[in-house]
Amino acid sequence: MQNEVVLCLGGNQGDREKLLFRAIEALNDHFQLIRVSKIYESEAWGGVAQGNFLNQVALISTQFSAQDVLEIIQQIEHDLGRKREDHWGNRTMDIDILYFGNEIISTQNLKIPHPFIAERRFVLAPLADILPDFKNPITGKTSLEMLQECQDDSLVVLYKK
Repeated sequence: MQNEVVLCLGGNQGDREKLLFRAIEALNDHFQLIRVSKIYESEAWGGVAQGNFLNQVALISTQFSAQDVLEIIQQIEHDLGRKREDHWGNRTMDIDILYFGNEIISTQNLKIPHPFIAERRFVLAPLADILPDFKNPITGKTSLEMLQECQDDSLVVLYKK
């Protein structure tokens, strides 16, 4: 059975644009890439990382389980130089599963829908770009509704080279 999965990609270290491109290529090697958002530049979130991030959302289709997708994206992060040192710290690449179809998953290492979607403008802007009407299976709110209600006032703008 095919599942549509929504991923958020981002990083603030190295050649950010090239790393996003390489991450999308790697995702396309493992999954069927359906659509990607525009690239957004955003202020660091969480109070630990320094320097602006580039973020993008990708919609993929896969037959893999959510746990398998997690393992694959963590390997992609590692291959792109990700070091897991500080929670919410600087990184070359971070890939999070936002949605796995309409499933609600809660395990020790995986929470889907991602628990911070509605609190992060840097996630909601690219999410609303490609899936404005997709409803969060827990809240029933669309991506656009969550973006309009988001309390996060950090700057998120379309990336210009």
